[in-house]
Amino acid sequence: MSEAAPKAYSKGKAFTWALYDWANSGFPTVVSTFVIAAYFTQGIAPDPVTGQSQWGWMQTVAAFAIALLSPLLGAIADQGRRRRAMLTLCTLVTAIFTALIWFARPDPADALYALICIGIATIAFELGTVFYNAMLPGLVPEERMGRLSGLAWGLGYAGGLACLLLALVLFIQPDPSPFGLDRGAAEHVRASAVLVAVWILVFGWPVLIALPDPKGVRPRLRDALAAGLHEMGTLLRGLPRRPAMARFLIARLFYTDGLNTLFAFGAIYAAGVHGMTIQEILYFGIAMNVTAGLGAAGFGLIEDRLGAKPTVMIALGAMIVLGSFLLLSNDKTMFWILAMALGLFMGPAQAASRTLMARMAPPDEVTAHFGLFALSGRATGFLGPAAVAMVTAMSGSQAWGLATVIAFLALGAAILAPLRVVRHS
Repeated sequence: MSEAAPKAYSKGKAFTWALYDWANSGFPTVVSTFVIAAYFTQGIAPDPVTGQSQWGWMQTVAAFAIALLSPLLGAIADQGRRRRAMLTLCTLVTAIFTALIWFARPDPADALYALICIGIATIAFELGTVFYNAMLPGLVPEERMGRLSGLAWGLGYAGGLACLLLALVLFIQPDPSPFGLDRGAAEHVRASAVLVAVWILVFGWPVLIALPDPKGVRPRLRDALAAGLHEMGTLLRGLPRRPAMARFLIARLFYTDGLNTLFAFGAIYAAGVHGMTIQEILYFGIAMNVTAGLGAAGFGLIEDRLGAKPTVMIALGAMIVLGSFLLLSNDKTMFWILAMALGLFMGPAQAASRTLMARMAPPDEVTAHFGLFALSGRATGFLGPAAVAMVTAMSGSQAWGLATVIAFLALGAAILAPLRVVRHS
């Protein structure tokens, strides 16, 4: 079971925990959003519209798997005291299948292989966050959780930015490419996936060493599985009697679906609608990570005073307004300006949501609750990509497809608005 929030805390352990955000953020930045996503639609898929649709269905399948596995594995980790082992496994699977993207050639015949590798890596990445997030309440007192969560999310954007910059300087930009990389075969782009895998392994190991599982007798895996299934069933059956937690999870279910869809299709949209090259998308990704990191760290400093829920509401409202104007604009410069402004609010919405769950979850069931937290981010995770894929295919317009994101953000904000925060109920 998970430990309660300590009265005193170790700054070293808190920073080590936050460093994992630095380590794993190379995956969503380079693979899911900016480089490999754009490479798939521009280099592997037959055309950008087909690529966006195929990418959407891949994300849909991954979302189903994450929704099914995350709550169960979270409950097993609570009962079996195996958070660290499960985080290690997820980290390794993420790194391995990310590295295997190297073999995806710029050929439509390799589309299925690329989607399988990216899909498995995505599932492992998301499951890993369940065990990672569950460590937060045991690291710092409750009144400092918002600051630590915001710091970690800010470090995550900084890590994603650093990995993206390294990919740009080391592989993408040099012409001729170093290390004998064949630009005609897109090896300079595919090498960025290998870089991400190495990045995860190099920077991800400290948290696995410095933050052991809670003390106590570790039951056999079979017993932990049975207890985890029982705990998960108890939590789900008890949600109707916990309206605040249920409302939060349902609200997050929709607005996180919008956020995840925005991350998954942002670079694809920029490439298809505004004709950005891989190199331009890298510059775009760098700028977005700077503004997102500043937003996450900045709001993290004031979140403990402002409150987690108000922080989420402010961030969602700003993204709805800015996102609407962004989709209405056909001007490339205005797209950049609006996207940078929108980036300021992406991190705070996610970091404050993590803090809100950490404060509302009972200490002895925190990993299982973060499993529900992941479930709420993925239970309808198939709807966002599916909506984008369907609307894009029906309308032939990437803008109309991505407009579905605004609806998910607005619905989530509307459900969250009446929430009264109840802690450790």
